[in-house]
Amino acid sequence: MSGVELRQVAGDEGEIRLDRWFKRHFPDLGHGRLEKLLRTGQVRVDGARAKASDRLASGQTIRVPPLGLAPAAEAPAAKRAPKVPEETLFALQKSVLYRDDAMLVIDKPPGLATQGGTGIDVHIDMMLDALRFDAKERPKLVHRLDKDTSGVLVLARNAKAAQALAEAFRQKATLKVYWALTVGVPSPRDGRIDLALSKEPGRGGERMQPDPDEGKRAITDYVVLETAGRRSAWVALQPVTGRTHQLRAHCAALGTPIVGDGKYGGAEAFLTGSVSRKLHLHARAIALPKPGGGMVRVTAPLPRHMKETFRLLEFREADHKDPFAPFAED
Repeated sequence: MSGVELRQVAGDEGEIRLDRWFKRHFPDLGHGRLEKLLRTGQVRVDGARAKASDRLASGQTIRVPPLGLAPAAEAPAAKRAPKVPEETLFALQKSVLYRDDAMLVIDKPPGLATQGGTGIDVHIDMMLDALRFDAKERPKLVHRLDKDTSGVLVLARNAKAAQALAEAFRQKATLKVYWALTVGVPSPRDGRIDLALSKEPGRGGERMQPDPDEGKRAITDYVVLETAGRRSAWVALQPVTGRTHQLRAHCAALGTPIVGDGKYGGAEAFLTGSVSRKLHLHARAIALPKPGGGMVRVTAPLPRHMKETFRLLEFREADHKDPFAPFAED
């Protein structure tokens, strides 16, 4: 049927409910209407009928029928398809760090959301046609970054590649290294944070909390690369698991929140002086298997605000050319 979309479940979307997946990707679709689409078989998972409460697995394919215009009570038409400025699309195309027949890796700028949600008018998911280039299919996201986190973001260029890449993320065959600036210096200066996390109840946006009893296991390896006295530290982080806000919650749990992360560090997450108040968390590099065989490593340059902070604190980026080196023994 014309207009039907087949969407791949990203590597970090496994285990979420089907209705939550729709809320994430189609926030203007009301729950009642989704239930009707499920009852009539218009929405399917891997070709089979599904329920709103079904848990998804990464790599599954979701059939999304033409949704048309939602009733005015659900979403005004003017907000459903905002026009993206040409310069934004051009900048997204220029952000490509790696490209082959199966995949793309882009350098996501801070402040640009990966997917839609409440209060988000422009996001990467709605601009994927600009990254089609010579491919027959529209690119597909296989993982996500927080809106204010910058750095490497992987996209598949066809459905077959999306399935292979999603499986690589699910099987933890990928290695990711983040660079962060923390308020204070983590102690010890290197180690593993093994602290379960769960979603904090209540409003105010998605936020995770330590929860050893009911939370999902979350593991992060870290190494302090340089320090500015006791004021701040440049930290390399390697997430072993991929929980929501994992790095931010783990750094805050150490008592050293990431600079600019008011959600987890409150007022203590901001340095005085001319240091930017933006989040200082950057997906520096990724190593992952290519769908066609072999491995690829991609590194993203620091965003402008982090470069400026590093200059102010006299941190030398050139001293750490290999982002994976601090974790080589692991």
